[in-house]
Amino acid sequence: MHINHIENTVTKNFKKQIWTKFRRGIRDYKLIQSGDKILVCISGGKDSMLLAQCISRFHRNKEILFDAEYIVMNPGYNTESLNKIKENLKLLDIDAKFYETRIFESVEKEKKNPCFLCARLRRGWLYKKAEELDCNKIALGHHFDDVTETILMGILYGSQMQTILPRIKAENYNVEVIRPLYLVHESDIINWADFNNLKFINCACHVTKHDGNSKRAEIKELINQLRKTNPAVDMNIFRSAENVNLKKLISYHNGDEYHCFLDEFK
Repeated sequence: MHINHIENTVTKNFKKQIWTKFRRGIRDYKLIQSGDKILVCISGGKDSMLLAQCISRFHRNKEILFDAEYIVMNPGYNTESLNKIKENLKLLDIDAKFYETRIFESVEKEKKNPCFLCARLRRGWLYKKAEELDCNKIALGHHFDDVTETILMGILYGSQMQTILPRIKAENYNVEVIRPLYLVHESDIINWADFNNLKFINCACHVTKHDGNSKRAEIKELINQLRKTNPAVDMNIFRSAENVNLKKLISYHNGDEYHCFLDEFK
């Protein structure tokens, strides 16, 4: 079977940076199991395209026997963006089905927080599509930097300690969300794309302008600055969500169940 040269770069040129971490994430977090049918969601950006490439290779290796459906949910992209997505899918040898939605049209009516509404509508659509296609899991392209940035954003802007999990159960739907690129750094994804001279679309939203002045962009720049004097800072942030000592917290909650350090003094 012919394997294109771009896929080969994932397992050879970027084996340590991408392929090994992709497989470790699947193993450590038990993301893919025998008999799964996975809905692989491709937005057209670098992360979801790499995700599709990795799952396609992993599926063909038959380390774990599972099925995969590759889809592109079109929220209202312009013709240029759609053509770029189709061009990249062809380069990566990914056979994906396109589904039309009117999400951008719906978001245009939202003035206060269009990005939040867009994310919620996309998520709801994906859950329904997964059930319609008899998929028990949905694979998304969130990576290591998304995780660390979310931790810091929660602390600095949300007054909370939480992050993105590698695997979660969807509320009100019989599906799970998995994130196989959980341990892969964004810089390595960018390097992979540049190595193969690949150009991907960004958000492509015509409702809001994405000029990099978001809170996430601020956090990304902050981590970049901290990394200059502490190269391990992003890993330390990541580990902080694994190494939580409940006895050293003022308070915490598990759903609606709240606890406080004063509980020890009752």
